[in-house]
Amino acid sequence: MTYTPGETAERTGFSLDTLRYYERIGLLDSVDRNAGGQRVFTDDDLTWLGILRCLRDTGMPIARMLRYAELARGGDATFAERAELLEEHDRDIESKIAALRDEQERIREKISWYRTQLDLTHQTLTG
Repeated sequence: MTYTPGETAERTGFSLDTLRYYERIGLLDSVDRNAGGQRVFTDDDLTWLGILRCLRDTGMPIARMLRYAELARGGDATFAERAELLEEHDRDIESKIAALRDEQERIREKISWYRTQLDLTHQTLTG
């Protein structure tokens, strides 16, 4: 099964510009072209783009994504390095989640303060 760039963009959520950019910098390797020179994506390409989507959406920097792509092209011999890279990224995600939870708690405290103020104001007005 093959997909046009537009179909690929629709299926992956990446823009056409992002697909071109990923190909240019080496995150997408060896994208086939049809007789007219248009890029043609395969199911394997879509699977790879799904991995890239996950990495990007979880905040992995492009440089680290490029390193992961380079390792992936290295085959089975790079499994340990890929696992280490993903473990490091997983720790980064955990740290970000913890920081977000702390900030969420601050926001919830502020919401509670506002709700208390609203209740006091309402009690004053209804007397």
